[in-house]
Amino acid sequence: MAFKNTLHSGRVRNVIFREKDSFYGAALEFNIVEQGDSPQEVMLLLDDAIKGYVESAQKNKLSISVLNQEVDPAYEALWDAGQKGLKKKNQHIYSTSSQSITALSA
Repeated sequence: MAFKNTLHSGRVRNVIFREKDSFYGAALEFNIVEQGDSPQEVMLLLDDAIKGYVESAQKNKLSISVLNQEVDPAYEALWDAGQKGLKKKNQHIYSTSSQSITALSA
């Protein structure tokens, strides 16, 4: 596996979507998932989780494999659909974005 993220550079992709009455946010390369009552709440929860994850990886000098996990195919499909402006059955994609690991560094 070719690693693209390091402890101080790279990007993590995020997708926020609604399923039934709940909103979910996933940080694809980190396999972090948050749930909330609104997309804004999920954005805040996901942002905090991602920052803590990166800070912990840097502080503990963890293997870069934790920043380059295999992406769940369902989230990859949501990401692709969101990037193309498509809708997935039973799931409303609220947003897709990516964050720089450099910007998340402590």
